[in-house]
Amino acid sequence: MTFPTVSGSNLLRHKMTLPQDFQGKLNLVFIPFERLHQMEVDSWSALAEELEEKYKGLVYYELPILQSGGAMYKIFLNEGMRAGIPNPKTRERTITLYLDKTEFRAALDMADEKHIYALVVDRQGNEFFRTRGPYSRDGEAALRQALFQLTSKTKP
Repeated sequence: MTFPTVSGSNLLRHKMTLPQDFQGKLNLVFIPFERLHQMEVDSWSALAEELEEKYKGLVYYELPILQSGGAMYKIFLNEGMRAGIPNPKTRERTITLYLDKTEFRAALDMADEKHIYALVVDRQGNEFFRTRGPYSRDGEAALRQALFQLTSKTKP
């Protein structure tokens, strides 16, 4: 799977085009589709922070996917999220994407919007890992194994 080219702004109001504007060599991306999914994203946060410290070049992001709407709709939602997230680092890593959710899911072969997806992608959009739903020990083990393999490859 290849991460599609999409544009949005983080909660510090910086415009970004993804995947090329991801800052990491590898990027752990959490994709929620509904407000209630924040609990699932939060269940991964401590691990994501630990892994970001452990693996140089790994950066994690939250990419809330919201259906396209008018300018006032976007301002209302973005300012509401910004007000609820006082931490500048969290605001920096939260990039809201307003787009056709069905097309986005189809591009990434995501079956539905019932749970979050967690992906590891590079700046070219290559996907190396995927899991779905809240934190689990099995998900953690698979993610750790994928990152270990990706970061221990020898380079010519």
